[in-house]
Amino acid sequence: MSLILFAEQVLNGLQYGVMLFLMAAGLTLVFGVMGLINLAHGSLFMVGAFAAAAVAGATGSFALALIAALAAAAAAGALVELLVIRRLYDRDHLDQVLATFALILIFSEGTRWIFGSFPLYLNIPSALSGPIALPGGIQYPLYRLTLIGIGLAVAVGLWALIAKTRLGIQIQAGEADREMIAALGVDISKLYTIVFALGAALAGLAGALVGAIQSVQVGMGEPVLIVAFVVIVIGGIGSIKGALVGAILVGLTDTLGGVLLPELFKLFLDNSAASSVGSALASMLIYILMAAVLIWKPTGLFGARA
Repeated sequence: MSLILFAEQVLNGLQYGVMLFLMAAGLTLVFGVMGLINLAHGSLFMVGAFAAAAVAGATGSFALALIAALAAAAAAGALVELLVIRRLYDRDHLDQVLATFALILIFSEGTRWIFGSFPLYLNIPSALSGPIALPGGIQYPLYRLTLIGIGLAVAVGLWALIAKTRLGIQIQAGEADREMIAALGVDISKLYTIVFALGAALAGLAGALVGAIQSVQVGMGEPVLIVAFVVIVIGGIGSIKGALVGAILVGLTDTLGGVLLPELFKLFLDNSAASSVGSALASMLIYILMAAVLIWKPTGLFGARA
């Protein structure tokens, strides 16, 4: 493998990682603060993608599409929290899993009813289309490079929100001792709604951004959700820094493994067998990484509690 191809795959892994971060950050906020297992988080990813595709198709504006994705996902998240999730905080995790799995079915069938069963397509804006020349002779798609920048900017913004604002202090306190901050006069119900809507908005933004490089279709959020769970287990539940580091590790492991392992097995097997064995092993790498991290540190890289 050439050095240029390797560098391109590293950038692909980084781009995949920061998109996973947008999913995992909302998921780890909800689980860390509320103690809630939300299987419907991937459906909010799908809501953002469909809202962006619909608005972009009607207006031709990618910026309006992103705003629509954020607004639609946040509104859907707030509505779900008010009508369903609020009744699950004091229930055990099995009830939460069953209820949020039902929400997946509702979102999927509702989306199919509104938009139909055929995929939608969200075009990359013309200003971000085409490749850009990077040092070393690398030609890399400008849009994917922009996704990396947006993801890292969101990570910095989330850090500032959690570490530097009053709302962030309340979120941290809610994660540590929700009964105490409720006793101190913080409206815990309002805080939970805000946190859930924020996590939903991040998922919707990820859906809109990814929707421009793949088709927008019903059920597109569930595969991403599975990997996002792997990310928060690796990074540590409730940790934004852990979500970012875990997402980048998973993105790089998945992308580079899919390229390097088949090449490695070609040293021992014929091309067809090497590709088959290498691809099969590459698909397991992120779970092997998760197991290795948990053996070394059961709370995850930056987790504060078991």
